[in-house]
Amino acid sequence: MKKSIVFLLLFSTFFSCKSKQNLIPQDFSKESIEIKKVMQAQEIAWNDGDIETFMLGYWKSEKMTFAGAKGITYGWEQTLRNYKKGYPDVDAMGQLKFTVTEIFPISENAAYLLGKYELFAKDGNSSGYFTLVWRKINGAWKIVSDHTSG
Repeated sequence: MKKSIVFLLLFSTFFSCKSKQNLIPQDFSKESIEIKKVMQAQEIAWNDGDIETFMLGYWKSEKMTFAGAKGITYGWEQTLRNYKKGYPDVDAMGQLKFTVTEIFPISENAAYLLGKYELFAKDGNSSGYFTLVWRKINGAWKIVSDHTSG
């Protein structure tokens, strides 16, 4: 009887661990391409002076977070207001360039991304690094958390 219980525990533990491993896909290349396309669209929108279209890459939720030099912002709407305040016109927005360093899958519908940004603006250039947490929501990849330094 004891051997049967031990066997059942080991068997269930093995399959429990095995099923959790399957949450992280072996091949995340298709998803990585989709995420990079969202970032390319954001870069184009920014360089066109269109903050609203740039924000389409973010999860439109009050649960979305943005952490930067001034602290943590909660919510898509407040993040949009902060961008508009910090970049009131095309000259202030300048030209943005993203470089994706690496994308790490967390599960089939989640990933985090490490990258670098460079901003070339009339009032001066800036650069820094970012970590983005992505989720696939209703079939579209969205940034749910952004931590940018620079």
